[in-house]
Amino acid sequence: MTDPASVPIAARGEPLSLVLFRLAHEGTSDRVSIGDLLAALGDRAIGALMFVFAAPNVVPAPPGLSGILGAPLVFLAAQLMLGMKPWLPGVITRRSIARDDLQTLVRRLSPWLARAEKLLRPRWSTLTHPPFEYAIGLLCFVLAVVLVLPIPLGNILPALAISVLALGVLERDGLWVIAGIATAAFALTVVSGVVWAMAQAALYLVMRWWG
Repeated sequence: MTDPASVPIAARGEPLSLVLFRLAHEGTSDRVSIGDLLAALGDRAIGALMFVFAAPNVVPAPPGLSGILGAPLVFLAAQLMLGMKPWLPGVITRRSIARDDLQTLVRRLSPWLARAEKLLRPRWSTLTHPPFEYAIGLLCFVLAVVLVLPIPLGNILPALAISVLALGVLERDGLWVIAGIATAAFALTVVSGVVWAMAQAALYLVMRWWG
């Protein structure tokens, strides 16, 4: 018989909000590694981890936390796009955050996540399976790259879109996938506008300098 303690907590059918609460508050170590998150979230790791790494960019988070959680999004989105199982290189899985910071983050995320979980349910699930799932991965990959770049306003909207898409994939809810695609389109439009404005401003300064 399998020891329940050895089964990833996300594989026991628990809501993600409860999984995160348990992970943040159970244990005696002062820090929680990215590898711990990967192991705890089990087979649901890609969708769940994408949400975990994206959401801190939407809500206020302890300083530096979003930097730690941002880079894995690119890897996970690429794996979703390619239909691979979740994997992160050791240089990322060994990175860790203080348990107190994780508890603070979970405390801020939990009310919003709990509300979302009441709305999420399997529907239009064809949109959450291949080949559509691979297209979602490609879109999340583009959003993740935008998120890690130092672009003004380039964090919140892409992170929100990834969070919605990740929850849609996680719970096989095609309606949330559609909402995530709409959010992604809006996010990329805004970011493109910001980049264009920055380019125009830089060109203006160069012209004035050489004029």
